[in-house]
Amino acid sequence: MQIELKNLIRTYDTVHAVEGVSLSIPSNEIFGIIGLSGAGKSTLVRLISLLEKPDSGEVWYDGQRVDNLPEKEIIQRRRHLGMIFQNFNLFSSRTAGENIAYPMEICKYPKDQIQARVVELLEVVGLSDRINAPISTLSGGQKQRIAIARALACRPDILFCDEATSALDPKTTQQILALIKDIQKKMNLTVVMITHQMEVVRDACDHVAVLSEGKVVEQGTVKELFASPKTNVTKEFLAHLTSNMKSVREDGVVIWSDDPAHYVLRFLNDKVDTPVISDIIREFDVVFNISGAGIQKVGDTKMGTMVCDITGSKKAVSDALKAIRERGVTVEEVEV
Repeated sequence: MQIELKNLIRTYDTVHAVEGVSLSIPSNEIFGIIGLSGAGKSTLVRLISLLEKPDSGEVWYDGQRVDNLPEKEIIQRRRHLGMIFQNFNLFSSRTAGENIAYPMEICKYPKDQIQARVVELLEVVGLSDRINAPISTLSGGQKQRIAIARALACRPDILFCDEATSALDPKTTQQILALIKDIQKKMNLTVVMITHQMEVVRDACDHVAVLSEGKVVEQGTVKELFASPKTNVTKEFLAHLTSNMKSVREDGVVIWSDDPAHYVLRFLNDKVDTPVISDIIREFDVVFNISGAGIQKVGDTKMGTMVCDITGSKKAVSDALKAIRERGVTVEEVEV
């Protein structure tokens, strides 16, 4: 299911929550929308999922405009959308299986179909033995698995994930992201993932749009944004992955020095294993003071990150930076 957003605007009193957002979300992949708190992410997902109507602009699903449908048709259309929330939103009075059954009951599925679908989905999310478990007995990761199963109950063609991993620990987050990726491939779903975590975008998404103050400030493939961020907002998100923690992070980057670092170098694929820095040192009269470095995976792409300072004469540093860029390494200059 392809989604097209055309100049969406949504204002609350004097707050411009969404301001002129236009996006093309490809069918059958995971599309990330990332932004800080207050960037307009939650409002945007409510517009895309037809929970609210825009003040102006258009929402299209597979070539059909849907934001202006009559209310009864919008309700029917919503039944083909799945939604996963940060806080699970499960009914504590119902068992795990009964929570999954709920949307099918609302849609008046036959009881035998409901039971069969519940059993099927519990197997998909790896909780076949928890059908009669009270919600209070489940861990956070198990609750989110039940929430995922419930979102899939009515066979949606679009799945929305609104900060779906924010309440989970890092290990459980990785497990949930792996599950969503597996489900997306098997069910050919279009997944729209709303998040403020660049780790989630890196590990799960194919394309991403960066939202700031209600506007899309940057968009492209995840690899493109990691390799060559264009805006300060994106650079700040990436900087979070290499913040001065002086410890080995899950993304493989370690920062070990407080010394000023004026440059962030980003190496892709074969450049990770190429002796670019040693070649530059031999060719130019410069010194590298490396504050931190590491390698991580962005989808199927290896990404090397180096935080460093480069000293030498002004001309030598300038020539060295030019040569580094010519070798296919992205150079980001940082104000210290």
